Amino acid sequence: MSSLINGNNILIDKEITNITKFGFWILVNEKEYFVSLEDYPAFKKASIEDILQFKLLSPDQLYWEKLDIDIELDSLENPHKYPLMFRFDNF
Repeated sequence: MSSLINGNNILIDKEITNITKFGFWILVNEKEYFVSLEDYPAFKKASIEDILQFKLLSPDQLYWEKLDIDIELDSLENPHKYPLMFRFDNF
């Protein structure tokens, strides 16, 4: 995927590398992050296909359009900075 930022072409590699019943791993520019279903319960009822279909809104923001979920990479890397998390009671 190519992105144009400040007039420069930047290639951003991204992919889901593994999915388990506990969450999934996502690789962005050679750095892997874990998305826990406990911390992000909106993914619990998502299909594998839904999880695989995501895009980058910016170099630091992931977005699942069909699920209407966005996650900042910094919140995955530094969860202690983001103590308040939205929770669904029905998940």
